[in-house]
Amino acid sequence: MTNRKLSELSTRAPGRLDKQKIKSKTEIILAEMDELQNRLIASNSHALLVIIQGMDASGKDGVIRNVFGSLNPLGVSVQSFKVPTAEELSHDFLWRIHKNVPGKGMIKIFNRSHYEDVLVTRVHGWCDDETALKRMHAINEFESLLVHHNQTTILKFYLHVSKSEQQKRLKERIHDPQKMWKYNEKDFEEAKLWKEYMRYYEDCFKICSTVPWTIVPSDQNWYKEYLIAQKVHEALKQLHLTYPGLKK
Repeated sequence: MTNRKLSELSTRAPGRLDKQKIKSKTEIILAEMDELQNRLIASNSHALLVIIQGMDASGKDGVIRNVFGSLNPLGVSVQSFKVPTAEELSHDFLWRIHKNVPGKGMIKIFNRSHYEDVLVTRVHGWCDDETALKRMHAINEFESLLVHHNQTTILKFYLHVSKSEQQKRLKERIHDPQKMWKYNEKDFEEAKLWKEYMRYYEDCFKICSTVPWTIVPSDQNWYKEYLIAQKVHEALKQLHLTYPGLKK
């Protein structure tokens, strides 16, 4: 993860890339991921946690559908974290997170995550800086626990969409019948807090770096999906998993 500000990082693919060639590469990667996932399930020795963060309309749902949708559903699941319930608020902020982490042999995808408790809460003034810093240190320890004591590989993605592309996508939800179900008037209000979100995201990248972040240019879906598929494929391959033999 770079220490540069998000405003200095491109949200688009390098101009030299050929869209169709990249999409073809993505298809090959996804086919290989299917086999790697089978080994993950069969070996039952490691887990993979994929954390996807990003502003509204950055394409989190699309990534989950297009990168993970062809995998064996018995070995992959998605958890979306919304406003905490009364029960969840009566516990520490990581309580609802910890009970949703993947068991061995599983891939778990967090559509938003524990980082919302140091992002949205700070943007709206529900969490002061001192409390947020303590929470971020707790997040580092929590992620280290998963990595070192449950053989969990963690991949953290921030979908880096431009402000103009976000506005375009939000407006599409008003006019496109296939996207109207996603429309939420509050998304436009949250978009006005762009600078505050960028500031607190940059804090997360700097302080919560025990497990590194990947900043994914996300204005073009084909490039975003390629980069994420590539990272997931690489992570699974590096586990060097094999099929177990016959049980004796």
